[in-house]
Parts: sequence; structure tokens; C-alpha cells
Amino acid sequence: MTMIRDKSPRFPCAKARTTLLATLFGIGTAASVQAQDRTIAFFASISQNGLNQAMYQGMQDRAAELGVRTSLYDGQFNPGLQYSQLEDVVAGNQADAAVVFPIDSVGIAGAAAEMAAAGVPIVAMMFPIGPELDRLEPQVPGVVTTIGFSTVGTSVQQAEDVARHCADIDPCNVVVMVGRMVYPFDQLRFDAYASVLDQHPNIHLVATVEGNYDPSTALAVMEDVLQANREVHAVLSVADQHLIGVEIALEAAGIDVAPVYLSGAGGASIAIEAIREGRWDATVGGFPYTMGRIAVDAAIASLNGDTVPPVHDMEALAPLPTIIDRAILDAHPEFEAEWLQ
Repeated sequence: MTMIRDKSPRFPCAKARTTLLATLFGIGTAASVQAQDRTIAFFASISQNGLNQAMYQGMQDRAAELGVRTSLYDGQFNPGLQYSQLEDVVAGNQADAAVVFPIDSVGIAGAAAEMAAAGVPIVAMMFPIGPELDRLEPQVPGVVTTIGFSTVGTSVQQAEDVARHCADIDPCNVVVMVGRMVYPFDQLRFDAYASVLDQHPNIHLVATVEGNYDPSTALAVMEDVLQANREVHAVLSVADQHLIGVEIALEAAGIDVAPVYLSGAGGASIAIEAIREGRWDATVGGFPYTMGRIAVDAAIASLNGDTVPPVHDMEALAPLPTIIDRAILDAHPEFEAEWLQ
């Protein structure tokens, strides 16, 4: 599989930041001591997704520095498949540690428990593993740390920005685009959006649609939305990939994109460029390459018996505020995203 990242000049900056974080948490030096002959498996939610690819590239680069092997398992956005992949790895003794980007945080807990029983430590990536979807602290035996953001917190901040945009617009027609409502975290994000938007009588939620984290799907569903609701003032999305399709749909319909508030999530390079150019308005920052590097250090530290922080809160660790907009980027002209889209 071809990764989206290469050995570009910006990598040393990401590596330096991660090394600093590892030193602060006391895991960087210890991780390099007993890393030989270790295999760390990455259970991607879907390997074709750029965010997952950047995470795995970060893992591979850090693992190469430590002399660690990595392996990749493609969950294909299929919770049942990901569950069986964890079981198979345990049964075949194919990994010493696991990094899991959970598709179904609640459902995967059983397989995580099997890994724990086999002595395989787990690093949860992006989302926690367990029944409490917005609690980053480990909830399942064997999960040593979670690397991610508060899903509710970041979603509320997104929605509050939309509400500010809508303050002087009545009615303010808003479209919410999730990945798929069947995914627990998409439902959680939608609920967080609604908790804010419902407080403003001038805001009309004209459509809630599923973009499936795919620009083409987002384009098609946004075209359908515009046929019924041509006047849209804001699009609030859980993914930057969606806004690619949304922007195309707006332009194809002859709608001026500039006045429409477009808010995505992921901090992809395509979003950073669009915000700098004034086409989009905001994105939730994402640092998957750095997260991948931290995950390897945390996994090796756990295998070495070292103390690992139970939470790596990327909202606190990130170099920029959670919501990245034009003002933030103007203040940080050197900033570069860690993944394409």
C-alpha cells in the first residue's frame, strides 16, 4: 500500500515534537532499550483512509528508529472484521503489542479483553475502547493508554463556531454531515452538535446526511440536499473529506461558496490550504503522524514494564488550538498538516 507521506523536510519537525513529548512523559529513552524483536500490529479502521495511513506511517518511521517490526490490518470500516482480526492475531501469537483505531469502541472490547488475557498491551488510537465513548482513560483491561481528543468537547466547539456565524442570520440553515450514523462516534458527534444548535431558535437543521468519509459520497448527498434546500448558510461536518464534495456541489449549483460557513475535522492539508485561501472556515486539528509515533513509544514502554500515561490528550499536546481557522493559521504561517485527506 502506498502511504501519503514521504521523507519530506517537515518530518524532522514532527519527530522533534514527538521526541519532546516522549521525554516529558518519560517513555522515549526507555522505549529504545528493549525494543528488539518486537512486533506492533496496527488495526486500522480502514487502510485506504488518509488519516489511518498517516498514523501507520508515523508508526513505521518510529519503529524503524527503534528496530521494531510493524504489521497492518485493514478493518475496512467493518466492526465484525476488526473484531476477528484481533482474535486471529491473539490466536496466532502474531504481535507483541497492538495499536487499535476502533470502529466500534463498545463492540471491540471483548476482543481487547482476549488480547489482555494473552498479555498483549493495547494502545487505543483516536477513540477509547469501552462503553464510555467520551472517556479517554482506559476502561478495558489491557488498554494501557488512549491517544486522542474528547469527541464531545471538540464537536461542541465546532457547533459553537457555527452558532456564532449564524448569530445575525434568521433563519440560518445548517446541514450536518456525519460519516455514518451506525458508527457510535458519529452518533456521539451528532448529539453534541445538536446540543448546541438546538439552543438557537434561528438555526434550522435542514438536513442530516451521511458522507461515509468519502468526497464522492459527500458530493452526491449534498447535491440532493441542495435540490430541496438551495439556501444553506453553514455545513458542519465530522470530516474534511466531506467538504471536498460539499464545495464541488455548491459550485455546481451556482452558489457562492465564500459566504457559506464550512467546518470540517481532521486538519488535513487540503483543509488547511482551503482555510488559508478563504474557501473553508475551520477544521478540528488532527495530528495522525505524531500520534502514530507516540503509539509506538507507548507500546514499547508498556512491554518494557515502564509507566505509561493513561491518556495522551492531543488537545493539550497539539501545537495549535483544537479548532483551526484563518486567524490561527495567520498566526502560525509555518504550520503544515500531517496528512493529505
